[in-house]
Amino acid sequence: MGLSLCAAAGQQRLGAFGREIAPERRAATVSAIDRRFGHSARCGFAAIATSFALCATAGAESLRAHYALSLMGLSIGSAYASGVVDPQNYRVEISMRTTGLANLINNARGSASASGGLTLAGPSPASYANTTSNSDETRTVRMLLAGNAVRTVEVRPAPWDAEARIPVTESAKRHIVDPVSALIMRVPPGQELTGPSACNRTIAVFDGVTRFDVELAYAGDHTAQTRGYAGPVTVCSARYTPIAGHRPDSSSTRYMANNHDISVWLAPLPDAHVVVPIHIAIGTAAGRLVIDASEFEINQRRADSRR
Repeated sequence: MGLSLCAAAGQQRLGAFGREIAPERRAATVSAIDRRFGHSARCGFAAIATSFALCATAGAESLRAHYALSLMGLSIGSAYASGVVDPQNYRVEISMRTTGLANLINNARGSASASGGLTLAGPSPASYANTTSNSDETRTVRMLLAGNAVRTVEVRPAPWDAEARIPVTESAKRHIVDPVSALIMRVPPGQELTGPSACNRTIAVFDGVTRFDVELAYAGDHTAQTRGYAGPVTVCSARYTPIAGHRPDSSSTRYMANNHDISVWLAPLPDAHVVVPIHIAIGTAAGRLVIDASEFEINQRRADSRR
């Protein structure tokens, strides 16, 4: 989920926000934002706020969400969502931007979208697009998929260090979902939308550059309360495993692969019988990176008579 994990460069003065942090902690904050928040923006455990925009059918649910991003309790960005998911189809759009302290260090923005069908096994994406930009560059990724396999992929510009990365084989591009589609998790028919059946799964993700697994395991139940939603959520622990497309000498990749401090709360969409993230927390060397829904509204939609 993607639960997004990659890096944006750039380091500038911290200004008034930075002066409030001890020098050694300030350096850790800059390093964490630089090495980990950008990773989240590109792959999606940051690909996180979702917008579903598809003509509604019977049993469709619309979702509007606003996520606040913080590191060590300091605001570093926001992400937005709105749209629709139904039992057979979905379209998801994500937008995010850095704010506050993070904006002083590296002005980053991103948007991503995915669409496809929902099968009993989960999302089957048809298309994925992602554009991210920071102080140094803008990168665009476009993929067409079928049967959970990549048909075409275009990355512009290509990573400058492509030759140093572990090659992504054709077999690694099969049986996958993109980082945005990974945020929609199908619960098997007849099983509860909360509890172990909501969590226990391994999600194979390809973002156009890197191939990784996210393994979720049931960690408990919780009640979430935010504007637009008050109800049960399932708490999952998460583990990130790099497969291909990454640099084997990357310290941030090694850190995430050894990170046992990642969790996600999943909220149910009953009509589509799926769960989606409402809260994500990732431990970093500088403190906790939190992606938390300050607004999360689920509404039922009527059938579209034009379809």
